[in-house]
Amino acid sequence: MSTVTPLAASLDQRLRRAMAAVLPTGAADADPIVRPSDHADFQANGALALAKRLGTNPRELAARIATSVANDELIASCEVSGPGFLNVTLTDAAILNQVALRSGDARAGLRPGNPGRVTVVDYSQPNIAKEMHVGHLRSTIIGDALVRILEFDGSKVVRQNHLGDWGTQFGMLIQYLLEHTDDQAAPDRAESGSEAISRLNALYRTARSKFDSDSEFAERARARVVELQAGDATTLASWQRIVAESKVYFNEVYDRLGVLLDDADAVGESFYNPMLQDIAKDLETRGVAQRSDGALCVFFDGVNGPDGNPTPLIIQKSDGGFGYAATDLAAIRHRVGTLGASRLLYVVDSRQALHFRMVFETARRAGYLPDSVEAVHVSFGSVLGPDGRPFKTRAGDTVRLISLLDEALDRARITVQEKNQSLVGELLDQRAREVGIGAVKYADLSTGRARDYVFDIDRMVSLNGNTGVYLQYAHARIHSILRKASAADLAASIDTTGALEPAERRLAMLLDELAPAIVSVTDTLEPHRLCGYLYSLAQAFTDFYEACPVLRAPTDEVRANRVILCRLTGDTLKIGLALLGIEAPDEL
Repeated sequence: MSTVTPLAASLDQRLRRAMAAVLPTGAADADPIVRPSDHADFQANGALALAKRLGTNPRELAARIATSVANDELIASCEVSGPGFLNVTLTDAAILNQVALRSGDARAGLRPGNPGRVTVVDYSQPNIAKEMHVGHLRSTIIGDALVRILEFDGSKVVRQNHLGDWGTQFGMLIQYLLEHTDDQAAPDRAESGSEAISRLNALYRTARSKFDSDSEFAERARARVVELQAGDATTLASWQRIVAESKVYFNEVYDRLGVLLDDADAVGESFYNPMLQDIAKDLETRGVAQRSDGALCVFFDGVNGPDGNPTPLIIQKSDGGFGYAATDLAAIRHRVGTLGASRLLYVVDSRQALHFRMVFETARRAGYLPDSVEAVHVSFGSVLGPDGRPFKTRAGDTVRLISLLDEALDRARITVQEKNQSLVGELLDQRAREVGIGAVKYADLSTGRARDYVFDIDRMVSLNGNTGVYLQYAHARIHSILRKASAADLAASIDTTGALEPAERRLAMLLDELAPAIVSVTDTLEPHRLCGYLYSLAQAFTDFYEACPVLRAPTDEVRANRVILCRLTGDTLKIGLALLGIEAPDEL
């Protein structure tokens, strides 16, 4: 569980402490159950459970607590409601003091709470010699956001991009390349990663067609797999070239997306290949796996196929080959034993739920995954097309990821130009990238990850509603105000003696909720919770901006306080967007 903490206690934490201090003797361990409320700043519901425990009337107990806590400097009023609820309103001074504590800090007063914890995050997982498609979008974006948030919380995060770089398909492709060197004339200029992967894709399709139609070629391709596994120099050189060209392309996509993955994070299936024989032998020796029709399998209670027969996890096929299960088990053993992971996260689509359930249970049985190590399949839904079905091209092919990003950039350029016609050239390109990529990321992350969502670029780049552009615009509007503020206002300290307008109060209270929002993501691995908080904050700022003039405030003290509120709101939005991997431009 996350323990990210504010530098100073949050308002709800301070209220809990104040209430706990006045509870009856022998009830110091009781939870006051403090929650935000629509009827006051907070509602405390703990008197109901505590009264039952003490055998007393809950409303009378609540009244005694209200009387005892009434003089606390934090509390303006504490009123009994219903059967024993307490509606608590805080003093304006307490709220303004909290704003003062948060302002002027690059982390908005938050400090990491999980130093030293090692979390391995497995995400993105493209295949060598193949273009990344829409199916890689969510894994890459969700994984990147979780990495950023967990690192902010103090975890040591090990990024792992599990590349599909081994298997029969490489023998097929390499054999074709070696037999058709004339088809591979060097281009007149250096290829981009996208051009190289398109060429490899075309060659792969041709090789696949030949493999399926020419039995002699198929036999030579299978022999080439054996050469690859044996370390033949010529075969390895071809394979390494294919891997290197693919990585250039992957890095171009990651750079376009603005995610943290790089070559150092790429660990292909080939890395684990030398470990697979030992995995199979170990599982069989321990009795975890057994032979069935020549294959080495692990069986589970209640896991059956459509025919009612048990569905096993196949470690080694009857022909001696290994599948994904063996590689995943080798990865778990390496990540726990060598990397020292205490938490393993696999950001993979929901269709793989049964596979990971069986892999994790097998790893537990074998001792590769101790009870002290948490393993989580961070599953997610699909990206759908406008028709509400899995996203495909008109020809029925899988949509290329780069095509989606290009579409987002083109549409974002129009939105940015409509908003600010003075932007041209490189600055326009930069803003379009920040807005377009941010829009795609936010649309994905703001959707509960278990849900499907429709890829609707017009909605994504809208300035209205729960979009990344709306949040970016709120941040830019704040910086527009700050640029116009005087040096004296920017340097002023907060005045804690003034009265807060309702819109000021709501904004200030929300600024205190960044830590709980981050905690909720680290505990549930659901980034949409942070998105929801940031959207509420941006809405609260819009209400504040419309109701409370900043630069034309009635007094110097009020103006300085509102400038500080603006600055802290901007800092909080920037922190939150950065944790989602989204840029927060100062101008739009």
